Amino acid sequence: MMAEDKVDLSKAVPQLAERQIVKGTVVRVDTEGVLVDVGAKSEGLIPSQEMSKPGAAPEISVGDRIDVMVLRTEGDEGNLILSKRKADVEMAWRRVQDAQQAGTVLHAMVVDKVKGGLVVDLGLRGFVPGSHVDLTQAKGRRFEWFVGQSIPLKVLEVDRGKGRVVLSHRTAVDETRKKAKEDLLSALREGEIVEGTVKRLTDFGAFIDLGGADGLLPISEMSWTYIKHPSEVLRRNQHVRVQVLRVDQETSRISLGLKQILDDPWRSVQERHHPGDVVRGKVVRTVASGAFVRLGDLDAFLPISELADKRVAKVDDVVKAGDAVEAMVAEIRPDERRMTLSIRKMERDKERRRVREVLKAQEDEGRVTIGDIAGALLQQAVGPRKDGEGEESGA
Repeated sequence: MMAEDKVDLSKAVPQLAERQIVKGTVVRVDTEGVLVDVGAKSEGLIPSQEMSKPGAAPEISVGDRIDVMVLRTEGDEGNLILSKRKADVEMAWRRVQDAQQAGTVLHAMVVDKVKGGLVVDLGLRGFVPGSHVDLTQAKGRRFEWFVGQSIPLKVLEVDRGKGRVVLSHRTAVDETRKKAKEDLLSALREGEIVEGTVKRLTDFGAFIDLGGADGLLPISEMSWTYIKHPSEVLRRNQHVRVQVLRVDQETSRISLGLKQILDDPWRSVQERHHPGDVVRGKVVRTVASGAFVRLGDLDAFLPISELADKRVAKVDDVVKAGDAVEAMVAEIRPDERRMTLSIRKMERDKERRRVREVLKAQEDEGRVTIGDIAGALLQQAVGPRKDGEGEESGA
C-alpha cells in the first residue's frame, strides 16, 4: 500500500497582515457584529463600532461581498478582527488618488454649503471652492441648491497627510458637456427628428438643448407664416420636437427646423385657392415692395404695383399691418411657396362685371349706346340724383 500524499493546509490558506484590505463574504449579522469569511483559517469579525456608521444597524446582509481591513490577525476568541469603516476610507482615498492620476470624473453627494464653497461626501470629506462651482443649472444661482444633489467632480488636489481633497465641479461639467457634445454631433443625422428643450429665445431664433449640445432654430424655420418674434411660437423650457437640418462638425453647429415637421400648407394650396379667386385676409407685414397678407395658414404677397390703378409711392399709404384687405389671387407658385395677390386686378374685374351688367340691362330694354353705358356707370358711381338737381335755374 502506497503512502498517502500529505497536503500542507497552511500553504493553501492566505496569510493576512494587519491593515491589509481584503474582500470577504458576510456569513452572519447580529448584535455583536458581522462575521465575514475572508478565506482564512477562521472567519473574521467586524465589531459594531467598525461598521461604516457606528451605532447604526448594519446596512449589509448575509451573502454580501464587502471590502474589509484587517485590524488584528487574532482576536481574544481567536477570530480575525476586521473593520469595514477603515476599509471604506482607505478605498475612498485610493479611488480619489486614482481619479486624480487618470483625470477621470467622479460623482459625489453635496452634504453641506460652507463659507467659500461646498462639502461633498466621497467616502471622505471633499471640498469644492466656490470659484469651481458651475452655477448655470442652479436655481437662483445659489450654492444652497446643490445640497442633496449628486454632482460630477474633477480632483484638483489630494493631501492625505492633511486629510484634504480639493475638487472642481466647473471643470467636470465642462468636460462632461464637451464629451456629450462630441457624442451627439457624431450621432446626429440630417433629416432626423429629435427632441429637446427651449433653452433661450433671441430676436433671430431659439436655442434648443438637445441633451449634450444646443442647436439653433432660426425664426425663419419656426412657422410657414411670418412671425415677428420667436415668443409667438415658443416659450422657455418648452419641450419640442424638431428636425435636424444641418450638422457642421468643424464648427460644432447644429441647425434645426420646426415648420418641417408641421403640415406644409403649400402642398394643398392649389386645392384651396385658384387664380381669379377673391380672398380676404389681414396684412401682417409691409415692406418697400409690397405687403404680406395672412390667408389662414399661409402668407400671400401683395406687390406695391398691384395695390391700386394709380401709382403708389409707399405701401403704408394704402395698407398697414393689421388692416383687413380683399384682393384677387393673381398667381400661385407652390414650388416657390409664393402666392401673388392684386387689388388692382380685382377692381378692374369688378368694373368689367359692372359694364356687363349694364350692357345686359340695356339689351333687355332696347338699343344700347356708349353714352348709355357711360351714363349708367356714372349713375352707379354717384348714386341717384335728387329732384331738381342739375336743372338750370329759371328753366
